[in-house]
Amino acid sequence: MKVKTLNGNLNIIGKNLKKYRALRGLSQPAICRKLDLLGVTMYISDIYEIEHGKKTVKDFEAFAFCKVLDISLEELYEGSEKYFEQ
Repeated sequence: MKVKTLNGNLNIIGKNLKKYRALRGLSQPAICRKLDLLGVTMYISDIYEIEHGKKTVKDFEAFAFCKVLDISLEELYEGSEKYFEQ
């Protein structure tokens, strides 16, 4: 089965995830621990791959990132319009 991408990316939130994680002073292991408390199991390698556009993100994972980072979905997706420009 072929994996669908958008301009070679498997997600469009990776850069914002990394930005807000850094703004909150959270390491990749720290965000994994916080996600685990919400019942969302992710590994450090998952966070790395998401931040670099190499892993897809499920809707519940995006919502959990918002909860952990105390941001809105709009903030998580801000600037993602550029992925659709030609």
